[in-house]
Amino acid sequence: MRVKLAELVLSLGILVLGIAVAVGTARLPSAGGYARIGPNFMPAAVAAGLILLGIWLTYEALSGGWRGMPDAPEASGQHGFHAGAFVWVSVGLFAQMLLIHWAGFVLAGAALFVCVARGFGSARPARDCAIGIVMALGVFFFFVRFLNVNLPAGWLKPILGGAGI
Repeated sequence: MRVKLAELVLSLGILVLGIAVAVGTARLPSAGGYARIGPNFMPAAVAAGLILLGIWLTYEALSGGWRGMPDAPEASGQHGFHAGAFVWVSVGLFAQMLLIHWAGFVLAGAALFVCVARGFGSARPARDCAIGIVMALGVFFFFVRFLNVNLPAGWLKPILGGAGI
């Protein structure tokens, strides 16, 4: 029986991530409000799920490998790693993180959408930008108007009026 190093590393990584989330969750207050559920409930549930998944995958990795995995990626219709797509999606995530407080949620979301669309093969950035703005505006107004969550309006504050911060 041969252990595949990649499966074992990924399995242990998920287990360590679950333990790290559990440690972070232990630092959150547990006092619940009127619902009797504190702010640590969902992170604790996620931590428990990650720990259980990590244990299960580690067991499988050590006892013959993950079950149900196809032998050859080509036979299952899967594709190999595409570095260009990874770079475009990563650039989009970093652009959103850098732009959200400066340019606002809508423009940061549109930048993310354009980069992800490019990573998935789109060659029409103007169309992607328009779609990204419309989608980000919808999400922005849903959070600001219905959920009363303040999101940064940024450069669009004069256009968006009192919505956002």
